[in-house]
Amino acid sequence: MTYSKSFPNTIEGSSYPRWEEILLTLDEEKEQEELCRKENVELMKQCIDDVKNLMQEKELKDYQSDLINIAISLFEKRASFAIHYKEQKSKEKFDLKFKK
Repeated sequence: MTYSKSFPNTIEGSSYPRWEEILLTLDEEKEQEELCRKENVELMKQCIDDVKNLMQEKELKDYQSDLINIAISLFEKRASFAIHYKEQKSKEKFDLKFKK
């Protein structure tokens, strides 16, 4: 089953929106997952570099396990928006379909 998201579609003359479900195709979903994966790899590299700089700046001993643990914590915080890619693609499809 592919990713789906519902968006409110305001209808003229009605005070209640009608919820429209937007489905991503398998290709669209895979495309967004690949984009997310590539960006997450770059993000992890940045996190490792940031932690290396932080450890040097604060004159901490640069044990590799400590560095990786801190980088993972930082990565988890930054990467918590992974679903954002699919939601963004769904919103784009919704806007193309209903916001003319």
